[in-house]
Amino acid sequence: MVDGTFDHSGLTRATPYVRGKEREVTTSPSQDVSGRLFLAVGRLSRSLRQAGAPGPGHGAISALATLVNYGQLRLGDLAAKEGVAAATMSRIVAALVEAGYVRRESDPVDRRAWLATATEEGERMVSGVRSTRVQELNRRIDRLSPEQRRQLVDALPALEALISDDED
Repeated sequence: MVDGTFDHSGLTRATPYVRGKEREVTTSPSQDVSGRLFLAVGRLSRSLRQAGAPGPGHGAISALATLVNYGQLRLGDLAAKEGVAAATMSRIVAALVEAGYVRRESDPVDRRAWLATATEEGERMVSGVRSTRVQELNRRIDRLSPEQRRQLVDALPALEALISDDED
């Protein structure tokens, strides 16, 4: 829990309660926005995942969607695009191979490496997950007031700019 107050310096003074103790933390308005945005995006993503049908976790779906979007990728390239360690991606891909969503093939350029490719079943999985989650998001957006929907539309270019830096 956080109790925040704003002072004239432009800083928000937050008093978080940690294990029965209070400690004062000073944050700038941009840090406050960043923190709120981080929590909101994470919570929205998690609640949309929970609203869908059971299946592979977020990391697996994200890796699978990346394979669908980019085609064949080496494990290291996939790990880099997903921002995880190669060992983590190796476990994710192994589970996707076992489930029939990904196929592994040896790399013709480097026989020590292998390429991961989404199968047709994997492509259907990504499409179905996206469809389910987008439908749930549509239901939630429909519950917003007209003003909130307009604000959301107005914020989209800024949100898209935040992620475009990661995709360069």
